[in-house]
Amino acid sequence: METLRFFALKESLNRKPVTILETQKRSELFGKHVFGKDAMRQVLSQDAFEAVEDAINTGAKIDRVMADSIAAGMKQWALELGATHYTHWFQPLTGATAEKHDAFFEQTSEGRAIEKFEGAKLVQQEPDASSFPHGGIRNTFEARGYTAWDPTSPAFILDTTLCIPTVFVSYTGEALDNKTPLLRALNSIDHHATEVAKYFNKSVTKVTATLGWEQEYFLIDSALAASRPDIMQTGRALLGHAPAKGQQLDDHYFGSIPVRALNFMKELEQQCMLLGIPVKTRHNEVAPNQFELAPIFEEANLAVDHNSLIMDLMDRIASRHNLKVLFHEKPFAGINGSGKHNNWSLATDTGVNLLSPGTTPMKNLQFLTFFINTIKAVQENEALLRASVASASNDHRLGANEAPPAIMSVFIGKQLTAVLDELEKVTDGKLSPQEKTDLKLNVVGKIPEILLDNTDRNRTSPFAFTGNKFEFRAVGSTTNCARPMVVLNTIVAKQLKDFKAEVDKLIDKESMKKDDAIFNVLREYIKSSKKIRFEGDGYSAEWEKEAKKRKLSNNRTTPEALKVQIGNQVSSLFEEMEVMNTVELKARYDIELEEYIKRIQIESRVLGAIAGNHIIPTAIRYQNLLIKNVNGLKNIYEADYQELAQEQLELIQKISKYISAINKEISFMIEARKKANALDTKGRAEVYQTKVLPFFDSIRYASDKLELMVEDKLWPLAKNRELLNLN
Repeated sequence: METLRFFALKESLNRKPVTILETQKRSELFGKHVFGKDAMRQVLSQDAFEAVEDAINTGAKIDRVMADSIAAGMKQWALELGATHYTHWFQPLTGATAEKHDAFFEQTSEGRAIEKFEGAKLVQQEPDASSFPHGGIRNTFEARGYTAWDPTSPAFILDTTLCIPTVFVSYTGEALDNKTPLLRALNSIDHHATEVAKYFNKSVTKVTATLGWEQEYFLIDSALAASRPDIMQTGRALLGHAPAKGQQLDDHYFGSIPVRALNFMKELEQQCMLLGIPVKTRHNEVAPNQFELAPIFEEANLAVDHNSLIMDLMDRIASRHNLKVLFHEKPFAGINGSGKHNNWSLATDTGVNLLSPGTTPMKNLQFLTFFINTIKAVQENEALLRASVASASNDHRLGANEAPPAIMSVFIGKQLTAVLDELEKVTDGKLSPQEKTDLKLNVVGKIPEILLDNTDRNRTSPFAFTGNKFEFRAVGSTTNCARPMVVLNTIVAKQLKDFKAEVDKLIDKESMKKDDAIFNVLREYIKSSKKIRFEGDGYSAEWEKEAKKRKLSNNRTTPEALKVQIGNQVSSLFEEMEVMNTVELKARYDIELEEYIKRIQIESRVLGAIAGNHIIPTAIRYQNLLIKNVNGLKNIYEADYQELAQEQLELIQKISKYISAINKEISFMIEARKKANALDTKGRAEVYQTKVLPFFDSIRYASDKLELMVEDKLWPLAKNRELLNLN
């Protein structure tokens, strides 16, 4: 192993940046490999084009004849761009994407070769679903799953393969993927947000949820990564002493980007342009070798697809630059981890951002309606929102004094807080003309100037309003954006449904005017959601105490957080909004718990193997050198040797202490695993969290101490200072 480490170091030091030529404007490249409107107009008949548009805009079904016509046009377009295969591209409950390639190539009865692609192959396929997690949904006798074309997300060409975005469902029609519930949630928010938006503009016929994600990641040299079994198998460094210089003294965001990383970004961005992913921002992040990529916001379903696609692209492109991408939320101890902030908003088909203040009191009342309802939705479902970002890897990040705590709170800034405080004072019942005028002119009407607010956005709050959108900061860098987006859009849809029912009741039964009714309902929401609003330091112990007083949940671990998903309240919510049934919810709970167990289990085994097979033998080897040295001094100096060999003797003793500690902890950890593995899924997850995971820190502590003692040239693992140095 020591040979491998120094070979890897030599390789990494000799790397030359891969030159990337940029010969075309980004605008010229954008969407060239996407079967979007321009491409469809070129190869589809008017009827076929309108059929796809109707499917996108209204959810209309595409009949078999029309599907054949669309497939023929799609095939023609793909072949012209060099495609040889096609695949139904989907997102199973693994968090990654999946695909199985089939060639356009067919043989005729005469033995000739042709390129063929029919409507039936476009619309649906039947891949083997047995290798994907299903949480008990798939019948044992029915191994197939069904992929069905999602026309709302355009097909694209990746390398030489036509990728057709699809949903993935079981034989019985239940969702086996992340996309199906997302489409249902987006349909729900569209319906209920449109109904509320009509209070302010009757011409609104559609509301679209938008998403702008920010992808954080680490880049390390591929040779150095390959020398670390823990990084290759778990995505993070389970061992390794923090370097003397970590993220201190750096320019962070505004520092120059290392050349190798910059060239990687250039190629990545070129590919993104071809695939219609509107990436715009790139920069360093806080930690060394940590970077961020962010696009212009898009329709939420498309944005989710693009994020899943870009994570795949990053892996592919990194290998061409001799780099390894780490998406793990906490790949290195002692420096900042990675998140994936989800910037969410709602937009109407009339071109209005519903979470952006306007220039008139009426527009601002619309803004306040959606703003307050979102806060209320988070307050009612804060534990569910926490569950949507739960994972073994994200547990390391949340609450680590670098990211939001596991306590869900909403940050809105001092000046918007003052606006809500004024609205809280609204008279119960019908407003007098003077009250209504004062309210609209002095409170609601002044919001645009109020939002010229330079209050710190408080990066410690998981859910923050940032001027025209909410930023969900607790999302982990490995998380499929669909998970939090399903929950957020569902809970806001439910809240808007309840809001409309309450307003209509006041209008119909109390004979209130629309504005009076809206103000009265919003006033009560402001009062009841006050406990979720928080403007202070989320890292402090005081906030934890305060949150407990407010009866906010503080689910620090995934097993704790996921419990809410199987509660009757959550089941009723998802069934009412027609997003997921009880079977689908229970399946996801089981799958996510099982994934948690497997990740801790794998990490535990890898840690035990490295510490037992690499660290201990290396420490013994160095100890033997010290013993040889001490014996040599004894032979020469006899009785005086102890004074001369004092340091060596102390080192020998310390090494023995840490070897013994590692050995014992590994044995105890194995025994804890054995006990855990005998339990059911729920019990196993809890024991892995409470009894197995704590050994990671103690084993790491002893190993990292040995790293500082053992001669450098003997140490088998690439050190963190080496991994975090991208030349």
